[in-house]
Amino acid sequence: MRNNTLLLAVLITATSLFAASCCNVCMSGKAKPIDKDGKALKFEVQKSDAEWRAQLTHEQYGVARMKRTERPFSGRYYDFNDDGVYRCVCCGQELFDSKHKYNSGSGWPSFWAPISQEALAELVDTSAGMQRTEVVCSRCGAHMGHVFTDGPEPTGLRYCINSASLEFESREKQ
Repeated sequence: MRNNTLLLAVLITATSLFAASCCNVCMSGKAKPIDKDGKALKFEVQKSDAEWRAQLTHEQYGVARMKRTERPFSGRYYDFNDDGVYRCVCCGQELFDSKHKYNSGSGWPSFWAPISQEALAELVDTSAGMQRTEVVCSRCGAHMGHVFTDGPEPTGLRYCINSASLEFESREKQ
């Protein structure tokens, strides 16, 4: 099982590096992002490309705004188990609670539920030669990662999230 998960992580990373993504078109302004029901999404936080580049590191910009994927097992939150809340690196919206985090073996931080259903928007992603469900911050449209149906109970979902798209806030500071 672990070998299959590792192989899947390697394949997803390799194909995402070389595939032309329809989602990059959405973020470049050439097309509007569409949710899974075919409705155009509008985000409360809107900034120019130059403003996002000034705010974010090179890696954060590449992942959160250009929908790239960090290498598996490389993100700062992959093997991180502190108690607190994960926020969007772009706008600060609360997205995930550490109580919902688990080790899926995929190489990315994994959660079985978002902090609320309203925190994320789901998009159809046909990049990398397959159809997946992309999850983005519902407030600013930042790419978080993808959600899959192979997660643990009680939801059966696995939110596979890029560390570069997140900021962690310890529960002690809240």
